[in-house]
Amino acid sequence: MKLSVLDRSRTRTGVGHAEALRDTVAFAQAVEALGYHRFWVSEHHGVPGVAGSAPTVLAAAAAGATSRIRVGTGGVMLPNHRPLVVAEQFGVLDSLFPGRIDMGLGRSLGFTEPVRRALGQVESGDFDAQLTELLGYFTDTGPVRAYPAPGRRVPAFVLATGAGAAVAARYGLPLVIGGFRGEEAMLEAISGYRSTFRPSPWAEEPYVMVSTTVAVAETTEDAWRLLVPEAWSMAYSRTHGEFPPLRAPEEILDLTMRPRERQYFEESLRGHIYGTLTEAAKSLDELAARTTADEFLLTTSTYDRTAQLRSYQHLATLQSPTPTP
Repeated sequence: MKLSVLDRSRTRTGVGHAEALRDTVAFAQAVEALGYHRFWVSEHHGVPGVAGSAPTVLAAAAAGATSRIRVGTGGVMLPNHRPLVVAEQFGVLDSLFPGRIDMGLGRSLGFTEPVRRALGQVESGDFDAQLTELLGYFTDTGPVRAYPAPGRRVPAFVLATGAGAAVAARYGLPLVIGGFRGEEAMLEAISGYRSTFRPSPWAEEPYVMVSTTVAVAETTEDAWRLLVPEAWSMAYSRTHGEFPPLRAPEEILDLTMRPRERQYFEESLRGHIYGTLTEAAKSLDELAARTTADEFLLTTSTYDRTAQLRSYQHLATLQSPTPTP
């Protein structure tokens, strides 16, 4: 398997945003030592509990602290930015860290209406126009020259939110997709992507990276407990409008939840892979067969950072001996 890692720079009880960002950089170093293929960071604005708001800045810090692993964004949300600025930022990143930078691009809007207004977002329906302009700066066909982007080939990936899979196929770009709307919808999107893919200067063949949450521990129960902090945070966000710092699972399991909170909590625990290494490997193999995935982008947000790293140490043993570029 080709395995990569996505980190969302989550805060934890007693750990603020600044320390969460420093933890992300340290985690990139640990992931590189384990032999993972890529390390990606995310973009969130005005979301308490998620520190990663400037992905290109954080990617620069992660790339500067490592030497071999590919570093990228999962992703930069184009409705939040001018394509010229994005091209310049990735041109700078690729100039400083040649051959190691990935440009993951999404079309999600801000978390809340006030955040969207503060960002001055354009509608997500303009994604095609933004993507065309952005890629044009690298091929030197944009309206101006976005130094130092012209002539640089930073791999571009489209995150499949909404119609993202169709966009990736139309532009001939690799696809990053998860089962957020259910596995059936994900499989349908992947099938459509592969069948309608148009080769481009960016990719000759379709390429699918499946994003999924995986937790591994010595026992199935311990692995399930690793999922509890993020599941509760997701449930809390749906009832309170913000992500709280991740809490210890034993604290969460002792809470008295209202029916609606309990429903969201249980929903947030579904659809993930967890268990012993043998159990997780079997589930990943089966998911790979169903999705025809070329690569997995793994994420695990939990309270205990030592247990989190141990989970990734287990998973690292499943990688291909020699990951391809």
